[in-house]
Amino acid sequence: MGISDVIASFIQSALDETDGVLELQRSDLAQRFNCVPSQINYVMSTRFSPEHGYIVESRRGGNGYIRITRVRTDRKTLLMHVINSIGDELDAASARAIVQNLADSEAISAEAGQSLLAATGDRALRRVDRSGRDMLRADIFKQVLIHLV
Repeated sequence: MGISDVIASFIQSALDETDGVLELQRSDLAQRFNCVPSQINYVMSTRFSPEHGYIVESRRGGNGYIRITRVRTDRKTLLMHVINSIGDELDAASARAIVQNLADSEAISAEAGQSLLAATGDRALRRVDRSGRDMLRADIFKQVLIHLV
């Protein structure tokens, strides 16, 4: 387990204990895990993004903090948020993260998520030029989610 996984696990546990809202000091976390503050920023941007169901607010400086809020919404609102956040392109790693979040929040079934990933994976899109795959993946992904709303 890498340092990013350890930090993310710690934050997730703390979020579970605080009912979904957590305020942390970036420097305290960096000191606790013996890493640079940019490692904390990396964890925030990759593990606690809106696509993963979180809102992260940050204030830098001496009294700076990171406030993480787990977003709890109904299924339809969550699906519409994801559809609107996808944009024109979607890479395979982001697609996996979105499906994981949607399945974890029970907005879609694990089976529907696996089907969506199979339909938008590089193997399924292999006949499309690599430069166009992320655009096509985004289009298919959004259409399937619209159908699920």
